[in-house]
Amino acid sequence: MDRFEKISSKGKLTVTEVWKDRETGVLYLFHKDGYAGGLTPLLDKDGKPMTAETE
Repeated sequence: MDRFEKISSKGKLTVTEVWKDRETGVLYLFHKDGYAGGLTPLLDKDGKPMTAETE
């Protein structure tokens, strides 16, 4: 888990988090509700992955 850093977190049962890949700088959105969850990269207006530098 040294590669990823949690940037923000909101919620207890329904959780939404933003994670940063320390190697690439790409930001990811993680959402969990009950037993279901998903992870996806955050995209800019051009459809390219957002990085910590473009935040």
